[in-house]
Amino acid sequence: MLLTVLAYAMIIIFMYIIMKKKMSPFTALVMVPLVFAIIAMIAGVAKKGTIGDFVLKGIATTANTGIMLLFAILYFSIMLDAGLFDPITKRMIIFAKGDPMKVLIATAVVAAAVSLNGDGTTTTLICCSAFIPIYKKLNMKLMNLGVLIILQNTIMNLLPWGGPTARAMAVFKVDASILAYLAPGMILALAYVTLYVAPHMGRLERKRLGVQDLTADEIEALTIVDDPELQAIRRPKNFAFNGIMTIVLIAWLVAGSFIKVLEMPPLLLFLVGTCIALMVNYPVLKDQSSRIGANGGDAVQVVILVFAAGVFMGLFQGTGMAEALARSLTTIIPHQLAGFWGLVIALISAPGTFFLSNDGFYFGVMPVLMQAGHAYGFSDMSMALASLMGQAFHLLSPLVAFIYLLLRLTDLDMGAWQKETAKYALGVFVIFVVTIMLGGHVPFYLPQ
Repeated sequence: MLLTVLAYAMIIIFMYIIMKKKMSPFTALVMVPLVFAIIAMIAGVAKKGTIGDFVLKGIATTANTGIMLLFAILYFSIMLDAGLFDPITKRMIIFAKGDPMKVLIATAVVAAAVSLNGDGTTTTLICCSAFIPIYKKLNMKLMNLGVLIILQNTIMNLLPWGGPTARAMAVFKVDASILAYLAPGMILALAYVTLYVAPHMGRLERKRLGVQDLTADEIEALTIVDDPELQAIRRPKNFAFNGIMTIVLIAWLVAGSFIKVLEMPPLLLFLVGTCIALMVNYPVLKDQSSRIGANGGDAVQVVILVFAAGVFMGLFQGTGMAEALARSLTTIIPHQLAGFWGLVIALISAPGTFFLSNDGFYFGVMPVLMQAGHAYGFSDMSMALASLMGQAFHLLSPLVAFIYLLLRLTDLDMGAWQKETAKYALGVFVIFVVTIMLGGHVPFYLPQ
């Protein structure tokens, strides 16, 4: 009984601290479970073992994910530095010219491409820098820009090196093969945004503004990179090589899930890819150190959270708190819902990832739902997939830091932006849930 009380108290306090920003996610993930683990051990209600053993066992479960994230973030940051996405952005603007419909479709395509690195801040900066001038030039609604950036980043953020998927992988101890199950829904969702949402907005803007023609000089002014520091690190001559390598890397990652002979640990793929990217684009050792130093901070901030999550999970499970809490939860939830547990998690994940940070939801709530799901016969992979469905709404949350950058750059009101984006995000959510369940990866119902 006392262990159950401690488990609930730990989760409530952890979520409160994260939501109220009393501590950083990193320190909260380590210190909160540590304090409660010590209390449980002093009270004599914890399972046998030492805190050191619990922590090391927990970290071991997240090590592969953490290392993979480190090199994945470094790889895509180097690609951005080298200018892999500059020609794509320029071609999209040239393609769009003065037609609002084309501008919006180009926005959707560029936002999806730049979101490959899973970083919302980078996506926001690149897309806003490229498109705000043309939106203002054509008097187009910046609301549409804000909506499209978030929708595309929401979808691409489900890649294994994105924040939520990395956390789900760490909690459920699944590997990057989760991408193979997410891919159909992601592709359909990208098509929905690019081929329906953007054209729908385009038709409304065409009706309101008509079609304007930009001169070649005006287009050139919008697409040129004139910052000396950016010019110094760009490698336009390597565009073909970088593009082919990136496509091969992602294709290999996906194909390895289906073809045994191609199977290779994702962390090794990104490790080798990062090394090749550095050697080809920045052969001078000083430049390589500079790129690692410039981008390493962003990578480390994500990676330390993954290892801290390992500490949280190790203490939560090692002391027996997770098991005690799961037992209590299964007595509360009506047995009639047990067979629908995958759908229950998917529905809970929508408000859960909106009102909580990803850390609060995946490391505070999901361990409880996971233990109950195990009791009902659901696999780790099915529950990991279900937990990611609500990500369709997560980036609308006021707890997501980079949205304030987006709102500042586009001068949008948060409430109006949330309302406009949510109606399209609902379509993304439905696509995610339907594709995952029709594919049989999350059983709609398991007989009890």
